[in-house]
Amino acid sequence: MSDKKWDLVALASIPVIMTLGNSMLIPILPQIERELKVSSFKVSMLITVYAVVAILLIPLAGYLSDRFGRKAVIIPSLVIAAAGGAVAGVAAWFMSGNIAYWTILGGRFLQGVGAAGAFPIVIPLVGDMFKNEDEVSKSLGIIETSNTFGKVLSPILGAALAVWLWYSPFLAIPVLCLISLILVIFLVKTPKRKEKPPTFSQFVASVRDVLKEKGRWLYALFAIGGICMFLIFGVLYYLSETLESEFALKGVVKGLVLAIPLASLCLASFLAGKWIGKNKSRMKWLGFSGLALVTVSLGIIGMFDNIYVVVGLFTLGSAGIGAALPCLDTLITEGVDKKQRGTITALFSSMRFIGVSLGPPVVSLLLGSHHFLLFGILAASGAVGGLLTLLAVKPEKKGEPTSGSDEKQDDQEKQDEEEKHGNKEKQDGQDKLRKRRVQESETDQGYRPSPLRRKKSPY
Repeated sequence: MSDKKWDLVALASIPVIMTLGNSMLIPILPQIERELKVSSFKVSMLITVYAVVAILLIPLAGYLSDRFGRKAVIIPSLVIAAAGGAVAGVAAWFMSGNIAYWTILGGRFLQGVGAAGAFPIVIPLVGDMFKNEDEVSKSLGIIETSNTFGKVLSPILGAALAVWLWYSPFLAIPVLCLISLILVIFLVKTPKRKEKPPTFSQFVASVRDVLKEKGRWLYALFAIGGICMFLIFGVLYYLSETLESEFALKGVVKGLVLAIPLASLCLASFLAGKWIGKNKSRMKWLGFSGLALVTVSLGIIGMFDNIYVVVGLFTLGSAGIGAALPCLDTLITEGVDKKQRGTITALFSSMRFIGVSLGPPVVSLLLGSHHFLLFGILAASGAVGGLLTLLAVKPEKKGEPTSGSDEKQDDQEKQDEEEKHGNKEKQDGQDKLRKRRVQESETDQGYRPSPLRRKKSPY
């Protein structure tokens, strides 16, 4: 793993930047509304269009990464995301009113296209880079930590940049994407493909077979990932609205408060990724414990309408979600063959984006209702995720992967390599023996000392 640390640094930059590209705008949406003189619904579409486009295109990006390679999809995706940020930033800088709004919306559309082929492809690429499951889980823990670190940083950085210029978060996106692009091009070395990629029809058939064979636990993991993101972004939206409307906290100060539960999420993801190793049973029970923790936390929050209780208990619940996320990533990555890994993890990422998209609007509809009802629904969602983890996710014993096809293939390749190496050694030994015999034969037959001849005396 140490020989690939720079590869991981480059790949970890992608989720940070993709998260910043979206979440930096959340604390400054009211300011954008005032500057562009548009409705709150139109402003919310700047977040929604990004997520919806990503949801629709992530499965296609996953297929393309399986067909043409991970890096071949990630690099152009970063370029497209940078172009989208540049379009939005220039429109906000030089235009005004509805013209600026619709141009910014077009830029956000491009950003969503780029996001679909960036972070979702990082997860299967990490699975391709390492054969040891312990290294895969630790690396995915680092990737998930960088994703949550982006969430921690985004409300603070977005608010801080907007103090200077309200549209500066848009202009920061192409700069950040350029940094990540350079890192990926020069530092990431993807493993070579050992076989010809399947045709589209073969690929569709293989994915269909995977979903038919393992659909029960795959669908469960998809739903759990969506539920985790729904809870995180739903409660964050609640906190953002409450802190501003009831406590008059705005800008960087509000961003710092929102960063507290996200920092807990980040730390838990990092520790969980290091601890789970390749033990599938441990992943299941840690994921279940994390979802149980967030369910209990949200249930207690529903009984106490106090901002300190909400922030404190949600910080605890965020740690539970942070512990569950690396487990979900590793179970998905190690549970399917490399041929379908990009598409299956892309479907998982799509479900996470759906959770991100649903959290804020659902909570906004429930804000006018009773506090207990709001958090009761959120707690019930967490309970559904916990039950799915308990009942539908059943890893094999002794920490073996759910799908052994990759391991069988790796074992066969190793056996073929050893057999090839053994045959080469045997051939070399035979060549040496043959050469020695030829030399001995030449010595015995070809070299005979000539007899000494005495010179005739002249006397």
